Amino acid sequence: MWTGVFPAVTTKFTEDDRLDHAEMERCFALQMEAGCDGIIVAGSLGEGPMLSQDEKIDVLKTAQKVAGKKPVLLTINEPGTREGAAIARRAAKEGADGLMIVPSPIYHTNPQETVATLKAMAAAGGLPVMIYSNRVAYRVDVTVEVMEELANDPLFVAIKESSDDIRRSTEIINRFGNRFDLFTGVDNLAFEALSVGAIGWVAGLVTAFPKETVAIYRLMREGRREEALAIYRWFRPLLDLDVSTYLVQNIKLAEVLAIGTNDRVRAPRQPLTGERRAQVEKIVRDALAVRPELPKLDLAKAA
Repeated sequence: MWTGVFPAVTTKFTEDDRLDHAEMERCFALQMEAGCDGIIVAGSLGEGPMLSQDEKIDVLKTAQKVAGKKPVLLTINEPGTREGAAIARRAAKEGADGLMIVPSPIYHTNPQETVATLKAMAAAGGLPVMIYSNRVAYRVDVTVEVMEELANDPLFVAIKESSDDIRRSTEIINRFGNRFDLFTGVDNLAFEALSVGAIGWVAGLVTAFPKETVAIYRLMREGRREEALAIYRWFRPLLDLDVSTYLVQNIKLAEVLAIGTNDRVRAPRQPLTGERRAQVEKIVRDALAVRPELPKLDLAKAA
């Protein structure tokens, strides 16, 4: 159902902490022009937990305006099942193409609770669901055994695999075949995941470097592994910025330098300062100085 590069887009704010829809339209359009295959809003990188439900719906509408016929998914990362179900219903009413659901980031559910809450939120929306499995960030492991409990529900169509264990991708394929659309969700494991069978990439650094991200994905799908690997090796220091407590600030700073936007974040986050900011700036500027020439790709061709 879903395949390709799906940016987990950042949310843009004005100087007085309102949503900056004009800047989001500009930045989202860069993703579409580069050949990305969908958009995911209000995720971890999109500062979803810091947005009100009204704001999440507003960001969804802005992404839909830009994406055209390409799918736009809303992330559900509410602390409670009731609140998650409520935003799922609103997303369905507003025409979202799907949901990416995170188990509660506040209460760390056991396997039985994880299955129950995921099913309840999916049923409330009635939309196709990407399961977000990220035991590192959210301390809830959506294991293969938990996925088994969800596999008989047709609403669950995809998995964003972010366990940080590349073996998990093969375990999912061995257990389920093509039952789920398997996406990698860890930027600096993307090449490895695509090598063992992932068919999609929920990407972070793509917001600053969309063309390079799309090139790696398309080359891998075309079997042009060495060309993809050369770009990936250049990209790796940048992709490491995604695997950090400061991923939002890191990537927004990369956006400042690569696409000329701002790095405003919502409190309690603050933009990077001092030595940490200098380190990230150096990584990005060093990469920009040796940015590779990309091979020609047919962006009109299906991923």
